[in-house]
Amino acid sequence: MTTLDYSDWVGRKEIYPDNLDPGHVRQIALALGQPVPEAGDALPYLWLWAHFVRGQAYEELGRDGHPAHGSFLPPLGERNRLWAGGRVRFLEPLRVGTPAERQSKILKIQEKQGSTGALLFFTVQHEYVQQGRLCVSEEQDIVYRAPTPPKLEGSVEPPPAQWSATIEPTTVMLFRYSAVTFNGHRIHYDLDYVTQQEGYPGLVVHGPLIATHMLQACVDAHPQREVASFNYRGLRPLIAPQAFTVAGTLQDDGRARLWAAQNGTLAHQAEVTFK
Repeated sequence: MTTLDYSDWVGRKEIYPDNLDPGHVRQIALALGQPVPEAGDALPYLWLWAHFVRGQAYEELGRDGHPAHGSFLPPLGERNRLWAGGRVRFLEPLRVGTPAERQSKILKIQEKQGSTGALLFFTVQHEYVQQGRLCVSEEQDIVYRAPTPPKLEGSVEPPPAQWSATIEPTTVMLFRYSAVTFNGHRIHYDLDYVTQQEGYPGLVVHGPLIATHMLQACVDAHPQREVASFNYRGLRPLIAPQAFTVAGTLQDDGRARLWAAQNGTLAHQAEVTFK
């Protein structure tokens, strides 16, 4: 394996503003099947992933529908992109309808050899600031893999759950979430591409959509608690339109363990701490 030097890209920064427009927030709510927040309300947990989206012209997109790299992220050739996980700290709520900005920085780039081929891991820090106050701090792990067949089968059964919800990822749901996040990644809507070019058996459910449903199920089960942090990791893809379960349980130390499962095995997992 040839290791490339990406050290010059570490520390690169960008700032992107967003007005947290109430009209767009309504569309996010419809995409997620949730109540609509009004201007001045707290933006629900993880809905910020549908904001602060820098759009690109068609000629700036790669073959997979994602932005071609070379501005904030380095050129990566024909690698396939996966949302691997991350860590989010909620310090105070972002407010709907109040301007904010995302301050981003590349913290780390590391190339490894995985079971499905060469993997390039990015860790990107995002800090979300509103009215001069840091509201949310996030580290996002993104992996780019060589064009090899993805890992699809799980082997670990989920533990007994104290709460759960069943999500049916219809093509309309995937389209709507792609729309509100301005996500052109073809694995979420182009069946010919995802099956013939990337080797999946069907459309892939967005990692952020799964994480948002996981945390929402926890919040619904504990409406009086405020979330302090959310650490999540994807183990394997979830394939639409087959239903999946988001569930969780409280641990003895007060933290919550969350997961998403399909076909009786774990696919995503997370840990929540409360304030």
